[in-house]
Amino acid sequence: MDFHRFVQHARAHAKSRSRAIGKKLAQGQQPSTMFITCADSRIVTAQITGAEPGSLFELRTAGNVIPPYSLTAPSSEMATIEFAVLHLGVSEIVVCGHSHCGAVGALNGGGIDHLPAMRGWLRPKPPGELSDPAMRAEGQEHVRAQLQVLLDYPFIAQRVAEGSLRVHGWFYDIETGEVSACAEHAFLPL
Repeated sequence: MDFHRFVQHARAHAKSRSRAIGKKLAQGQQPSTMFITCADSRIVTAQITGAEPGSLFELRTAGNVIPPYSLTAPSSEMATIEFAVLHLGVSEIVVCGHSHCGAVGALNGGGIDHLPAMRGWLRPKPPGELSDPAMRAEGQEHVRAQLQVLLDYPFIAQRVAEGSLRVHGWFYDIETGEVSACAEHAFLPL
């Protein structure tokens, strides 16, 4: 039933949007922020941030995983980050993880044997004990790890050092809707 509703909304979309907004968006994009988050269907970045069309440049991957920088094995994720920073000139990057993340569960030994591409992408650890079913601590640690990978991109490190780019880690709690930000030793409410 959801897909039928999506089709109905898509048919009505052009009539519900003003021509002025369409003309403005057609002139090009100038987002100030890149938002890297999980592909999880429960994460709706515009609802979390209140972003209007054109203000966020989004990258969504399983588990908001950022691949290590490599010119010998470039990926679409690397190309998207490069485009946002070097071409669009975003001044902020948010890496946003979340509670109840299947990819974080898989990274911590959850069963994904039936998903060979996912297993290869995530490279999970052997099974371990989770701190809570929502995997909040593991999810927050995963955000920290992805921030470190991102900061190892040479063009990211350069712009952060110059002060023209800031990188943030966020954590979205699906149950409560609360968002916290990565501080030095903890995630604190925004």
